[in-house]
Amino acid sequence: MQDNQAQKYNLTNTFSDYSSIELFDQNGPSDYSALFDDYNNAYTTLQQDAGYILTENLQDRSVRSGFSLAGWKPRKDMKAQAVEWWQFDWEYAQTPEESSEEFAIVNYNTTFYQYSQENNYVFDSRGFNAFIIGEANTFLKKNDPRLMLNTIVTNISYSDEGVTVYYKDGCVQADYAICTFSLGVLQNNVVTFSPPFPSWKQEGIETFNMATYTKIFLQFPPDKVFWNTSMQFFLYADPVERGYYPVFQSLDGPGFLPHSGILFVTVVGAQSHIVENQSDGVTKAQVLAVLRNMFGAANVPEPTAFLYPRWGQLEWAAGSYSNWPAGV
Repeated sequence: MQDNQAQKYNLTNTFSDYSSIELFDQNGPSDYSALFDDYNNAYTTLQQDAGYILTENLQDRSVRSGFSLAGWKPRKDMKAQAVEWWQFDWEYAQTPEESSEEFAIVNYNTTFYQYSQENNYVFDSRGFNAFIIGEANTFLKKNDPRLMLNTIVTNISYSDEGVTVYYKDGCVQADYAICTFSLGVLQNNVVTFSPPFPSWKQEGIETFNMATYTKIFLQFPPDKVFWNTSMQFFLYADPVERGYYPVFQSLDGPGFLPHSGILFVTVVGAQSHIVENQSDGVTKAQVLAVLRNMFGAANVPEPTAFLYPRWGQLEWAAGSYSNWPAGV
């Protein structure tokens, strides 16, 4: 999102300070900060290699292959795996094995070098879509019949003469239509197209990856907050499973929502699929077990509130991030 839109609609946000981090493993605080330098050295080599692949029009490969060639091989070192998750999976919602070396770097460079290096966390009570609603209000009137909310599209028929969009109780006709369905919707045939897409377009849709970010929120009594509220991030290296409730963020610190008692953890990919398909109770118990390993069992009370979305199970979304796979 461009800075001027955030400023125009006064979107509540705070700078994400990635240096504001504490490190943990299953035994509590643990200093494995030197691994960040090892990773960054390999990533620099990966960037240069991806640029060579792009400019010379060579065969793409996975980020894992690129990392291995650069000397970064975390394998059974779970602390190195946690650092890699923090640096890579958290950005792309999938593993290095699932991701394109060439276009992971293109993605990162165009995002942070072409657009903006700012990376802020939005926690506006109006919702992230406040700026979209604001822009819509510049050309839509109240109860404007052109805006059809809660209307599920079932079929789109198109030809050289125009487009007809069908929904449960009717249809809309136009000369042209812009399709903004998520990749997940297109991959799961939630909407049919008449005529069907040509094979080259369908191959493009099916070859890409649709991944999921799942943010799991917990609220604790403000007088029983057990983490350092001056820090933004807490990285956990599980001894067995990579990406197992790895990154916690505090919303109880300066610039966020002080004295709120809110902490949340992010999972992606396969772990998102697992938590989406299990009960809130199971997920809560797992998260609390991790927090009690990190901060001590006696220090972590039961939360007063617990909430997380299930983006992968929403028919109109089927995920929350599309990632470029290797070799495409």
